[in-house]
Amino acid sequence: MTERARHENYDQPVGGWGSAKSLLKHSTEQHAVSALAALVTDHNKTGGYMCTSCAWAKPAEPHAAEFCENGAKATFWDVTSKRTTPDFFARHTVSELLGWSDYELEKEGRLTHPMRYDAGSDHYVEVTWEEAFDAIGQKLRGYAPDEAVFYASGRASLETSYMYQLLARLYGTNNLPDSSNMCHETTSVALPPSIGTPVGTVLLEDFEHTDCIFSFGQNVGTNAPRLLHPLQVARERDVPIVVFNPLREKGWDEFVNPQRPGQMLTNEPTRIATQYYQPRAGGDIAAMIGMAKALLALDDEAQATGRERVLDHAFIAEHTDGFPAFEVHVRETSWEEIERNAGLAQAELEAAALTFSRARAVIAIYGMGLTQHRLGVDAIQTLINLLLMGGHIGKPGAGICPVRGHSNVQGQRTVGIAEKAELVPLDRLAEQFGFEPPREDGLNTVEVCEAVIAGKIRAFIGLGGNFVRAIPERELMEEKWREIDLSVQIATKLNRTHLVTANETYLLPTLVRSEIDEQATGPQIVTIEDSTTCIHASRGKFQPAAETLLSEPRIVAEIAKATLPPNPLVPWERWVEDYATVRDAIEASFPDDFRDFNARLDTPGGFPRPVPARERRWETENGKANFKLPKALSASFDDDLDADVLRLITLRSNDQFNTTVYGDADRLRGIHGSRLIVMMNRDDRIRLGLTEDGRARLVTAVDDGIHRAMGGFQVIDYDLPPGTCAAYFPECNALIPLWHYAEGSKTPAAKSVPIRVRPD
Repeated sequence: MTERARHENYDQPVGGWGSAKSLLKHSTEQHAVSALAALVTDHNKTGGYMCTSCAWAKPAEPHAAEFCENGAKATFWDVTSKRTTPDFFARHTVSELLGWSDYELEKEGRLTHPMRYDAGSDHYVEVTWEEAFDAIGQKLRGYAPDEAVFYASGRASLETSYMYQLLARLYGTNNLPDSSNMCHETTSVALPPSIGTPVGTVLLEDFEHTDCIFSFGQNVGTNAPRLLHPLQVARERDVPIVVFNPLREKGWDEFVNPQRPGQMLTNEPTRIATQYYQPRAGGDIAAMIGMAKALLALDDEAQATGRERVLDHAFIAEHTDGFPAFEVHVRETSWEEIERNAGLAQAELEAAALTFSRARAVIAIYGMGLTQHRLGVDAIQTLINLLLMGGHIGKPGAGICPVRGHSNVQGQRTVGIAEKAELVPLDRLAEQFGFEPPREDGLNTVEVCEAVIAGKIRAFIGLGGNFVRAIPERELMEEKWREIDLSVQIATKLNRTHLVTANETYLLPTLVRSEIDEQATGPQIVTIEDSTTCIHASRGKFQPAAETLLSEPRIVAEIAKATLPPNPLVPWERWVEDYATVRDAIEASFPDDFRDFNARLDTPGGFPRPVPARERRWETENGKANFKLPKALSASFDDDLDADVLRLITLRSNDQFNTTVYGDADRLRGIHGSRLIVMMNRDDRIRLGLTEDGRARLVTAVDDGIHRAMGGFQVIDYDLPPGTCAAYFPECNALIPLWHYAEGSKTPAAKSVPIRVRPD
């Protein structure tokens, strides 16, 4: 029997003393209290190190403490004094460790030595670095290139990522999936046809000039807490902030800024959201179409009465294409259809549209609440349509702002971590390094899983991450993963992927970004890109967890040297000795994005990559920003299932970053003591015959020959729309079919999984 959770209303604001207590608790648990000083002096600051947690922007004029609660937890997790040594592995079999929770595995501390799984003893055993690299290289040389996968999490630096993609392409494959396939790949697919860029258009300074902010499917309090600072300042300028999110999340309600002593003393919060709407899961397209319908009505009224028009018709005429078809589509869509699919009333959407209509510069923020749906691409493009109606792209204080997750997940794509050949300057790489790169597209994350299940993958190299835990279809994938011939995991801590072993499995422990990376030319600098396309330098400040650790660039270089024939144009050793030479190579490959790369490293606030749409230059096929028609009003699965089928949202807790779980507390939602819970609308719970705090079984409501079910969930009444429920990622990934993904991007549709909830 699992532990019972305690659920109580959390009546404190986000930030404030709750965050302060959390910092003390986690720094103590990780034996990392000494890291508190560096958090203040060096964290996310010029001359310091960049956070390994979220990818939110770093201001040119940082706050006294430029970190959030979850960023601090990530740092404590990195610089903990706890160690997972060869002695630990000698005491525990892999079979035993498979029974541990995610939290229990990672709380053991930093990996210190390269390890190889020994199937005979069911233990990991220590190997030397030379033995590991020699064995890995020998194995890789025996495979066809497309039988190997080179996966990257969003944590590796630009320098490491560039070297890694080059390793894969010199090896002969574009099998370069990364963690963006699981989260914001939908953004990368949706934005280019609409505005000609795969990234957002907003810079941090735009928040100083905006007069209206809309947010869709983003939980700021847990996923990007430092964003609360510009939001607070905007509210103090009386900027309206309109939020669409199925759950009522504390971060959007109220915030006490720990940087402000006066506010901490009074505990008087800043109210963040001025209007808060809770659509059903997948109802955002309908909500946006409803807003567009209301805007057209307001514009009609303004025209009829001779007042200033609501829509920016001059912008639409000069800069866009497709508006007449979109207008017809919106006008012909009935309010009855909109209300049913959105789960919101016409009056609510008209009120949101009225706020939008009064603004001269609107920023639209969104997160995985838009991207992880079957029609996630359509949802993002419909949000772009709203902005285009008002001319809210390409001027100060306005634009589209996808909030990326992991700290350098966007930057990795910038330097070539991409399975799509068209996204990479292959001709330039060919000339630069004297080889013929593969031209066929590689495999994305879902396609890798399909290939593993089909027995087509023989080797998997993981540059960070917890791949097997993060993917959908977990039960079948764990079974088939054991048939892979080689698994190589470059890691900092033990996680479940390391325990689902292949025929031959290696753990290669590495430095973290906040640690001093000493190479032949001295301490090294690495770089990352934030959500707003700004590039930042990062200098480690902490002593390495062990003398036996190697840096990520060194590990990538050694695998390359052990695997590939020598190439005098690829100076692996020189790159490791001096990372500045890697940046020179990056600039040569991507001259537009990285002009004067080394000279601009310490630009306060980072230096932005050029985004043409910021200047109203549309790099689309027709040279215009394009209105796109959504395929349906619901971004979720069709409503042809019976009424007992709910839409499950998988989400993170306050004590979590991606698959890293820091504890069993979800303070901001008032849930403590267990992660095996399901949050439900009270009326749904009663209708389905479930008792409050009783046990439930979740069963995926699809008929594809695979039974997916999980039991032992504690039922909690929560403020959710009817027909929507929520439970934690990654535990519930076992319920997500591999084929249940966003059309066009193949991002797992984890924000609306069809399930039935039954008494257990």
